[in-house]
Amino acid sequence: MTSFKQKLSAAQRIEVKRQMDIYRQGVQDIIPPEDLEEKIAKSLIEERPLKIKLGLDPSAPDVHLGHTVVLNKMRQFQDNGHVIQLLIGDFTGKIGDPTGKSVARKQLTDEEVKTNAQTYFEQFGKVLDMEKVELHYNSKWLSKLNFEEVIHLAGQITVARLLERDDFDERIAMSKPISLHEFFYPLMQGYDSVVLESDIELGGTDQHFNILMGRHFQERFEKEKQVAILMPLIEGLDGVEKMSKSKNNYIGIDESPNEMFGKAMSIPDELMIKYFELVTDLSPEAVEKVKTELESGKMHPRDAKMLLGKTIVRMYHSEEAGEKAEQHFVTVFREGAAPEEIPEQQWEGEQQTGILDLLTALDLLPSKSEARKMIQNNGVKMDGKRVTDPQLTVEIKDGMVVQVGKRKFVRVALKH
Repeated sequence: MTSFKQKLSAAQRIEVKRQMDIYRQGVQDIIPPEDLEEKIAKSLIEERPLKIKLGLDPSAPDVHLGHTVVLNKMRQFQDNGHVIQLLIGDFTGKIGDPTGKSVARKQLTDEEVKTNAQTYFEQFGKVLDMEKVELHYNSKWLSKLNFEEVIHLAGQITVARLLERDDFDERIAMSKPISLHEFFYPLMQGYDSVVLESDIELGGTDQHFNILMGRHFQERFEKEKQVAILMPLIEGLDGVEKMSKSKNNYIGIDESPNEMFGKAMSIPDELMIKYFELVTDLSPEAVEKVKTELESGKMHPRDAKMLLGKTIVRMYHSEEAGEKAEQHFVTVFREGAAPEEIPEQQWEGEQQTGILDLLTALDLLPSKSEARKMIQNNGVKMDGKRVTDPQLTVEIKDGMVVQVGKRKFVRVALKH
């Protein structure tokens, strides 16, 4: 059988190569890469966009840069005219993905799933053109399967294959229980690809098993098999652990420009190129230029980091916000001055209050224990003077400036 690649014109061959170069950037694995080339060729010849699937079980709706690694790759496909299939697991989300879990996940209610999904839509709009995204809910087809159809679906895979998953294997070794319903999660995710007839499915490397289920079930149902594109998991600001809110090593896409820029400047030098590749919209050529100049010594790591910070702020705020955040950083951190623009917060409490209560009331720290630690680590200042006593009673004054760490400032305003 003649492949679509063999039917390409010279101009179409150049276009296939152009797209492949973009899609290869930063990926951990493409399974298999020759199928992706063939699908792009077919799409050009038939003038039919590819269907790119991303499955979401919305259990944690706060999006940070770690999540955007996959979203940025989706945007590249969208920029080339392909169709994004955002699949909200309102059915599978109530079961919970066992990936990476040593115990069964808490099942979500319908209301929790809908609330989380809405938050995702709003935040994903900062990366994708949501007007061109196909939104699907897998309850539309999974809730309609009768028991006979579920048994037929389960008959398409062996228990031995399911037990290949590392998390199941580890739980068995530790004598921890596995509920039968957890085996159905990868089956349902695979069946989603059958229904949607997805050409490509994206996900992190931790989704390797689930995404390959799509290929398996499409073949069983005599559909064209999807290509799996696996993106690496990006380390957080500590340079060790995967970016995560629970590890407090993240950059949130809803954070202020100054907070984003300041956090970007704390990224370890050895991770800069990985961040440029995975969380920015710079072209492969632009990233390669930064990499070459860093290696040759032409560009200082600090300057590369400032470019990274400005790029991230520009992507989620604006070009102007990126310039201002850079200037703020230079003023506050290099020159040691307080920023010109400090956010003001109305104080409606008592005239006198404990320093720990003040820091939490101003939302500068999440808890009194965190506030106490910050004071003990010499990280709190009032009007430029370091606070050393966690038991300090503060006399609230109009216009007083409270600083936590290097990046957080609040000016207290009293009612007149």
